[in-house]
Amino acid sequence: MSIVKINVLTVPEEQRETLEKRFAARAGAVENSDGFEWFELLRPVEGTDTYLVYTRWRSEEDFQNWMSGQGQAAHRGGGGGGTEGAERPKPAASGATLWSFEVVQQAAPGRSGPGTE
Repeated sequence: MSIVKINVLTVPEEQRETLEKRFAARAGAVENSDGFEWFELLRPVEGTDTYLVYTRWRSEEDFQNWMSGQGQAAHRGGGGGGTEGAERPKPAASGATLWSFEVVQQAAPGRSGPGTE
């Protein structure tokens, strides 16, 4: 059963562009990780300063393996690009919370019925 991790980021309006550029710059950093299934960066439309970073994984173990390896570098602002010892950029988010879910039901276009996966 897949699991979903949603990183809830509080991002002041003046930092939105910075956050989006940072995610764009590290595109591809997670896609080839074992057990990775999906990623979306969700921008707030109205009435909130909260971004959602949605990732879906084959298992909790796969997520934890990514977090202890490539994920650590990504969250430090690195990515293996020789940034050791470099000054770390100021965070674009002023707060973050990680939500965890198990996928118990899902639907896709053109597929329906009980137990659809």
